[in-house]
Order: sequence, then C-alpha cells, then structure tokens
Amino acid sequence: MILVTGGAGFIGSNILAGLEARGFDDLVVVDRLRDGDKWRNIAKRALADIITPADLPAFLAAHQGEIAVIIHMGAISATTETDVDRIVANNVRLTLDLWSWCTRHGARFIYASSAATYGAGDEGFDDAFTPEALARLRPLNPYGWSKHMIDRRLCALVRSGAATPPQWAGLKFFNVYGPNEAHKGPMRSVVHQIHPFAREGKPFGLFKSYREGIPDGGQLRDFIWVDDVVDVVSWLVDTPTVSGLFNVGTGQARSFADLASAVYRALDQAPRLEYRDMPESLRPRYQYFTEARMDRLRQAGYPGSFTPLEEGVRRYVQDYLEKSDPFR
Repeated sequence: MILVTGGAGFIGSNILAGLEARGFDDLVVVDRLRDGDKWRNIAKRALADIITPADLPAFLAAHQGEIAVIIHMGAISATTETDVDRIVANNVRLTLDLWSWCTRHGARFIYASSAATYGAGDEGFDDAFTPEALARLRPLNPYGWSKHMIDRRLCALVRSGAATPPQWAGLKFFNVYGPNEAHKGPMRSVVHQIHPFAREGKPFGLFKSYREGIPDGGQLRDFIWVDDVVDVVSWLVDTPTVSGLFNVGTGQARSFADLASAVYRALDQAPRLEYRDMPESLRPRYQYFTEARMDRLRQAGYPGSFTPLEEGVRRYVQDYLEKSDPFR
C-alpha cells in the first residue's frame, strides 16, 4: 500500500496518476475535499481508500504492516499564509509524526520540502544536507521556514545516528506547473492565471520589478513541468536504496516574461504583456531568482531528463487547459 497525503492536491494527485499508470493499485489518499471541484483531481483514479487527516492516526494503527511507502505532500503551501500556528500544526507536527511512525513500522518516507527554504537565494541553491549548510539559509516567509525547520530537524536526527525510516527523501520543489492546480486560487501557477487572457488575445499583467538591474518581467524562476516531478518521485519509489535531501527543478532559471510568452505562443497568439504594481506586503519577501543545483540528484543516480519550458507549457495548455475536461 502507498499512502499519499495531500493526494487530492496539485502535486499529490499527479503523483497518484503516475503511480497508477505504472501499475500500483493499492493507493490511499489523505486529504480534505471540501465543497469545490478539488475532488475532480482524483476522480479518474482507482483508489483503495480516501481518508481525512483527522482519521489518519486510526488508519495508520489499523494498517501498520501494510503500508510500504508514505508520500507526504500535504501541507499549508501558501507563501502568503500568516497563521503560523496553523502552519506548524500542518507542516511541522504532522511531518515529524509521520517520520516517527515510518521509523517505528519500517515504512519508507518521501516528503515535500520547498525551494522557499532558500529565501532570497543569497546562499545559493545547493541542497547540501549538513547542519552547517542548512543553518545558513534564511527563508522569507512562514511556509518556507516550516519546511526548513523539518529539513534541519531530520538532518540532526540522521547525523546523530538515530533510527530512521528504511528509505527517506526530502524533495525541494521549485516552481511546479501543470494540471490539477485550479483549486489553488491565487497560488496556482502563472501559466494557469495567464491562460484565459491569452486565449482571448488580451494583455496580462506581470509584477513590476523593484530591484535595480532586473527589468519588469525579468524575475527568474526554475519552472518545472509536473510530469518531471512525478518521474523523480516514481524513481525514488523504485529505488529504495536512495535517501537524502534533493532539489527538484530543471537547473535552468527562466524569466516570468519567457513563461508568459510561452503561454501565448502555445495558443498561436502574439505575447501581450503589461506590468502591474507588486503588493507592498510582498515586496520584502519576494524571490527574484531561483535555480536548482541538480548535482546531488544526479549523483544519486537519477537518469531522467527535464522538459524545456516551452514544451512543458505547450503540453499543459494544449493537452489540458484547452480541453473541456482539464483534469488529469
């Protein structure tokens, strides 16, 4: 059995689809569906069960010995969330509890970290798993801090020689885009936000730059197509000997202007970009550059390639957003 927390969310639901396509048939989702269309993210999956986070402790107790892998994608992922107690309960406490459960019961553990742990990027984007390297990072928001706290705590446990799950992997996701993200509202990718404007040939407003030397639309991110993320997770499931903390990006930063232009071109439209003021509350916490160093994942043996930005955007737009059923 493979249990995926946040399994009805964006990355979690895509991981489920990838696992099902590869023949896994004992898949369990842990998530809240509420009253929107989030359920559609998993409507095409053949699932063994769906449970709420509140029911997770009882489910774990009833199925110990059956669960081979926990893929922990569930989190408060909004970088704008200000209720830090809520973030701690969801992102810190649950992760540490699942780590302990997997350690006690011999289940493998793969969890979502984040590129938000790197903050402004002043210390670079090297996923070195040492107390010294991690201590230098300064996340810019509570979400990034919560993920960073977990990375540091697990590093301390591993370095101390404490017992661990038989396999464990933390994945520092960079800017992921792809299907099944509509429920994320303002936190969905810029591709999803631009699409309705681009299909009508209307201009879309990107944030202005507030840093000298960086033009409007020139802010850089490591954008990664969600299928590439699924491939990394699937490889880890297939390779139980690999443990560690790994970046999951492409290793190539591209501008928001490049990303936006790719959306228009995927629809055979000429790019029409405008620039709008960034909210003042966001300006001190805004990342102007992210680019994953991918050396450690490669050194661990990962053989896959990463999809070029224009190709990933084309697939997302033409194969999903332009379809009457855009869900994977």
